[in-house]
Amino acid sequence: MYNILIVDDEPLICEGLTALLSSSGIHISHIYNAHSGYEALDYLRMENIDLLVTDIQMGSMSGIELMQQAKIIKPWVQVIVISAHETFQYAQLAIRLGARDYLIKPLNSEQFMSSVRHVLLHMDKTVRDQDELMSDLREHFHMQEPLPGRTALMNRLLAADTHDREAVVEELRKQYDTNLEGSYYAIVKMKLDFASDSRGLSERDELLLQYAALNISNELLDSEWDHQSFYSPDQAICIVIQWNEERYGDSSVDKVNQLEMIGRSLHFNVHKFLGFHAVVGISQILKGSEFLGEVHAQADKAIQWSREYKDHYVFYYGDFKWGVQTEEEPTEDEIAAQNNMIVERSSKYIHQNYAQKGLTLNEIAQKNHVSPNYLSYLFKKKTGYNLWEYVIKLRMEESKRLILSTDLRRYEISEQVGYESPEHFSKIFKKYFGISPSEMKK
Repeated sequence: MYNILIVDDEPLICEGLTALLSSSGIHISHIYNAHSGYEALDYLRMENIDLLVTDIQMGSMSGIELMQQAKIIKPWVQVIVISAHETFQYAQLAIRLGARDYLIKPLNSEQFMSSVRHVLLHMDKTVRDQDELMSDLREHFHMQEPLPGRTALMNRLLAADTHDREAVVEELRKQYDTNLEGSYYAIVKMKLDFASDSRGLSERDELLLQYAALNISNELLDSEWDHQSFYSPDQAICIVIQWNEERYGDSSVDKVNQLEMIGRSLHFNVHKFLGFHAVVGISQILKGSEFLGEVHAQADKAIQWSREYKDHYVFYYGDFKWGVQTEEEPTEDEIAAQNNMIVERSSKYIHQNYAQKGLTLNEIAQKNHVSPNYLSYLFKKKTGYNLWEYVIKLRMEESKRLILSTDLRRYEISEQVGYESPEHFSKIFKKYFGISPSEMKK
């Protein structure tokens, strides 16, 4: 059963697509409608949305901005973009952000349903039973070992003591048609957690799972990213991601957020399809191939934080404050103090700004100089609240106070607590309290 969110500022389009999907025969649990990006974000935060269908141009938040925020909240959510504008720039950016299709209005019903079915079909390949999975891999997964010469050259390129990187880059280009021309580089590194499997996998089984994980990473990245993936000597999968000057200069997309989306999508899909957790380390982005050794070391250091956070799986190097001169790990007391400060400052910022229309997790994270992923984890760990649940809690408590102690109308209260639409405010209110604002007033 699938949950689908349709977002368009024209209610008739939402109603038409809802009717079309409702009569399609697809096993749909719920179809949600939102008429702005901000309404859509609340559904994405509160419901298990599988597919987002969004218009590209909608008032104060565009479909592109909505996609960016949606991918921060749930990197694995599938997206179909609909637009009245057959503009290559929009289509290119939407696809780069992970849209599965870009459809032009007026929509052809058959084309739309074909696109929806195609997206949902590719979502439905979940792992069954671990023993069944391993049996299937052994029988049908004929492992094609990545070219050992290319793997050796890629690892040599990332070694800290490599002094002939330019020669290695040239050799990779000539022998294996592997282009590393940058100019900007980051590394995402992934390790499968085989230790958590109680049955004790054979070396062959581990190799098969690692090969399957390599294929998952390539499938996720191939269409949208300039990347090279390979095995590293420490039994990890290493992914070098590069941008040329033009792609990196596109300021409409936050690159670090995108790297975190990749990391969280890798963890989600490896766990979904293979049944194992993967620990992912993400480096910063540095310019110049001479820093490839540095970004590789950063990804390794990021993975090391899994020792401290056993229930967290995606780590960005920039979230952890290493010694500026010595690159020494902070002590446990320093880590605790740093984390407490991040949560306290975030909580204070939320209290001051919860009524702000368009408040986002990304904004709160930027104010604290950490990634949205790490902030969400810390906030939940320290307070027991999902960060956005905490924002909604403050908004609902204030709206209840205003309902019981003032004569303000519903639209005025909605405005004061950060909602654009009184109707949307009422939906959130009823979901939170179990009764409508007017029922509470009575």
